[in-house]
Amino acid sequence: MKNLDKVRNIGISAHIDSGKTTLTERILYYSGRTYKIEEVKGGGAGAVMDHMDLEREKGITITSAATQVKWDNHTINVIDTPGHVDFTVEVERSLRVLDGAILVLCSVGGVQSQSLTVDRQMKRYGVPRLAFINKCDRTGANPKSVCKQVQEKLGVTPVPLQIPIGLESNHKGVVDLINMRAVYFDGENGEKVRYEDIPAELLDEATEARGFMLEQLSLYDDELMEALLEEAEIPVDKIHGLIRQATLSQSITPVLMGSAFKNKGVQELLDAVVRYLPCPEEREVKAIDLDALAKAEKANETGEKLDPNTFKVALSPDDNKPLVCMAFKTVMEQFGQLTFTRIYQGMIKKGESYRNARTGKMVRFGRLVRMHANDREDVDEAGAGDIIALVGVDCASGDTFCGGDANYALENIFVPEPVIRLSIEPSQRDGADKLGKALERFRREDPTFHVMTDEETGQTIIAGMGQLHLEIYIERIKREYKCECIVGEPRVAYKETPSRKVEFNYKHKKQTGGSGQYAHVVGYIEPLPEGSADRYVFLNEVTGGRIPKEYIPAVDAGFKRALEKGPLCECEVVGVSAHLQDGSYHDVDSSEMAFKICGFDCMRENLKKADMALLEPIMTLDIEAPDEYQGSITGHLSSKRGVITSSETRSGSCYILAEVPLAAMFDYANELRSMTQGKGGFSMEFARYARCPRNIQDEVAERRRKELEERRNRK
Repeated sequence: MKNLDKVRNIGISAHIDSGKTTLTERILYYSGRTYKIEEVKGGGAGAVMDHMDLEREKGITITSAATQVKWDNHTINVIDTPGHVDFTVEVERSLRVLDGAILVLCSVGGVQSQSLTVDRQMKRYGVPRLAFINKCDRTGANPKSVCKQVQEKLGVTPVPLQIPIGLESNHKGVVDLINMRAVYFDGENGEKVRYEDIPAELLDEATEARGFMLEQLSLYDDELMEALLEEAEIPVDKIHGLIRQATLSQSITPVLMGSAFKNKGVQELLDAVVRYLPCPEEREVKAIDLDALAKAEKANETGEKLDPNTFKVALSPDDNKPLVCMAFKTVMEQFGQLTFTRIYQGMIKKGESYRNARTGKMVRFGRLVRMHANDREDVDEAGAGDIIALVGVDCASGDTFCGGDANYALENIFVPEPVIRLSIEPSQRDGADKLGKALERFRREDPTFHVMTDEETGQTIIAGMGQLHLEIYIERIKREYKCECIVGEPRVAYKETPSRKVEFNYKHKKQTGGSGQYAHVVGYIEPLPEGSADRYVFLNEVTGGRIPKEYIPAVDAGFKRALEKGPLCECEVVGVSAHLQDGSYHDVDSSEMAFKICGFDCMRENLKKADMALLEPIMTLDIEAPDEYQGSITGHLSSKRGVITSSETRSGSCYILAEVPLAAMFDYANELRSMTQGKGGFSMEFARYARCPRNIQDEVAERRRKELEERRNRK
């Protein structure tokens, strides 16, 4: 049986262009997994982990890639994740199954918008992390400022374990504050680690930084506090133990430094991964006991919905217990589906069958592989704590598989809402089949990629997290499926919401000879409180059997169906609380269908009276540009209804954080380039939905009305 103490499952996450993939390439090289360092940009074969042609061309990571390396007698499963917010679900589902993470920060850019998103995701799944301040060789590098930003913006306690020896072009190595020694990285690729005495000019700074580190750690240990007060010698092992303990409890974030591109600091980071990040045994994982939940629901007489979280049981990373594993990512391939799986308990054996907890069906696992980017190595079995891939298993992302008598479900992956839509159709008639196959594949692989059909026009609509997200898929359809497409204008995913309470008393009567249709509902609809996480709430307040119990779900289903298209501009309706208080039925003419139609017509009729407001997606915009352009950028953003939330200047560059409506941001990349002579860059991510100003609402509604009229005329 393998020693789980020696296993680490980690992810590498960061803002765009912070150096995640470059760092992963160095980890592969120093651990002996590859024998040549490849770069993300420039000549050569391209980064090993960016295995798609598109990734290599654009120099960005699009899909997360998994590999396994050995370091200091430990096995480390590494997942390199994308930095671009459009592919945020890749980070989300990776962090869902990992035990620890490395948050990479640029020593110039510091904590940027996507760093905040990644931090939120790590906190959501309770993942302990190390921070690595990369690019210390860049002009304007300032690790101290980055540590300050980590504390202020992320709300975590950074504890630097190193200070840099020189910055920018003078960056030579790091000072290890635990062992109080200088660390240099010699050889052509920095593969030879050399330890020396700390340079005299850095001794005072290193002593002060070590004092700060020990002070922070003493908050979590009384013995260390006493030793500091008595000025006693503190054993190195004791310091390592305390850092590990505080990291696992997420009280601190140890900070390491270096430059992955210049081959400095990576080996020290790997040592820290092994020393401070948790093994599978140290992570508490719980699953919902579906049998206990079903039993409780059967015995439940009140009719109230039970909270599944009260039926959670702890899983144990023991190979001898029944299997519990999670399919966290699916990739459709020529010979079937490839399913990335994390095993939490028990073992997977090739050729055995296991139950899918969602469908209840038994599924045979015919082939198991260990992934190294796009290469794979066949294995016969895998145990608790492992991350492997299954070949040819038909399942969805987030499914739980169980063995033996276990019937558990693991908490699913959080999936954000899409904010942008495009219409898409093949340019050649014979391309419809290819396009259909491509869209079905991408829809199954990526939960943030939605495909729907517009009932009015019959057009296929794709929706995603941003322009780049959809552009990448369109490019993949063209390359991988040889299908040229005609793509419509990007459209914002507006939503509608009621502004006031409306009472209803609605009857549905239809007599057509024989038994007719009769349903009657009374109650009111009102807006949900602002900021509510619910999109729609249905409350059954009917008493005395005025409407039979079996018809209540039909009313709810009718209400829900009416919310698909609102009265303003046929957008989805959210923020509705529907209260059903009374009604009547007919012994012969009432049916589920009658109450469903009644609910649908009632909701559609009454939404028109609810003073509907239009909601638009607001994006967080993070801009970096030379400071001489700051005035023109902020002025331009104001003209787009943008609100500047923060602005600072560091080393001749300005960093602007703003909130801007998505509708005003199409083609912003070209606008920013022309404004800054090509020197400005930005990243954008979804923040929230907010109400449109009335004039914009009227414009959108008018535009939508004209479009609908044109379509009807064409028909």
